[in-house]
Order: sequence, then structure tokens, then C-alpha cells
Amino acid sequence: MVVDQATAIELQRVWLGWRERIAVRDASGRFASGSLTAVVGPNGAGKSTLIKGIMGRLSPLKGTIQLGPGVSHQIACLPQAAELDLSFPISTFDLVALGAWHRLGAWRGVDDEGLDAIEAALHRVGLAGFSHLPIEALSGGQLQRALFARLMLREAQVILLDEPFAAVDRATTEDLLALLHTWHAQGRTIIAVLHDLDMVRAYFPQTLLLAGQVVEWGATEQVLSTENLHLARHLCAGNPR
Repeated sequence: MVVDQATAIELQRVWLGWRERIAVRDASGRFASGSLTAVVGPNGAGKSTLIKGIMGRLSPLKGTIQLGPGVSHQIACLPQAAELDLSFPISTFDLVALGAWHRLGAWRGVDDEGLDAIEAALHRVGLAGFSHLPIEALSGGQLQRALFARLMLREAQVILLDEPFAAVDRATTEDLLALLHTWHAQGRTIIAVLHDLDMVRAYFPQTLLLAGQVVEWGATEQVLSTENLHLARHLCAGNPR
């Protein structure tokens, strides 16, 4: 089945997990091109597993994940902070420059235009003057700003974020939310795994509620109903409705 231009990503009866544990069961639905969607659910709901599946890091056990035309070359992901190796000896500048890897390749250096783009990205996220610092010297909020700057260099049309505001201060969160909305206004597709339901209601018009399966997917106000949230908690606890 070919996905049309209006669809960035489509799930068709997708099962994700491992032999010992199924994390996502029989999930179907679509992320429209240019949409801004939160993925929410209790712990163990399969949210991060779904992101891995979309990125191709985990193959579906059943079903298919279809990407829209050109999406496979225009997709970028910001993983959870726990997945990052902060001991690697790299400067903040070099971390951000990795966002241009797809254009520069392994052996080309950064030209003057690239240097300007990196400095502009650092300035945009509030890290002007931090480029020389090793990433291990950055605070949690500063590191997240640097990772968003790296995404700016990537210039992807589909952006996936797994808990982008976890353990981040309020000022950083507000600045990065503003950046997300700038990307959305540019027509990019944004998918973010989140826990803060108040933030979801305030900033994300679309929501996918997971609990090992799709509980509901659509307009945020409808999805985050008391009944749906109650059902999600019970499904993840292994209880009947």
C-alpha cells in the first residue's frame, strides 16, 4: 500500500516488542503531514518502543509501518537523555555540527556557511558562547538545548522526540516548546512522547494515547477524557476494563 502525500507515517496493525514481551499490539492509525502530535500513556505503555519502530530501530513483529513519500530521508529523532553517552569527548560545537552530517558526509569539513549555521543554531537555543564547552560540562537543560540545535541543522521534515522535556527547567522547556511550534508552523511533522498532560492540552492539538495498544488517537481534548485515561491505566496494570 502506497501512502499519500497527506500522510507522514501510517501504522497498519503493528505489533512491536520482543519474544518475551509485546510492547505495542495491533496499532493502526496515521500521523498526518504537518501535524503536531503528543504520544502519551502510563509507564510501560509502549511509547518509546513505538518511536523505535518508526525510526526502523525495531522491526514490527506483525503489520507494517509506512512512511510517506520522501520521509525516510527526512526524518530525525531526539532520543531520551538516558540513551546518550555523555562521557564521549566532544564539544558542544561538534555535537551541534553532527546535525549537518547528512550533508557533509564523513570526510568533508565545515565551510563558512556551515559555521554560520552552527553558531546561529546555538544562538537560537540560547547557547551563544557555549560552543567550546565539552558536553559533559553542560547542565541537563543546556544539553537539551544543544540537542535541539543539532536538530535545527538536520533540517528534517519529520521530527520525533522521546521525553524532550524530562528533567529540564521551566525556562528551557518554554524556549524549546516555542521552537517546536516554529517548526510546526513551517509545515513539519512533530511527534513527541510526553508525560505532562497539562502541557499536552496546552500545546499539542493531536494526541495518541497508548496503553500497549491504541486507546484513542485524534483531537487532544477528545483523547484525554477521564474515561480514556482511566482505561489506559487499567490496561497497563493488566486489569480488565
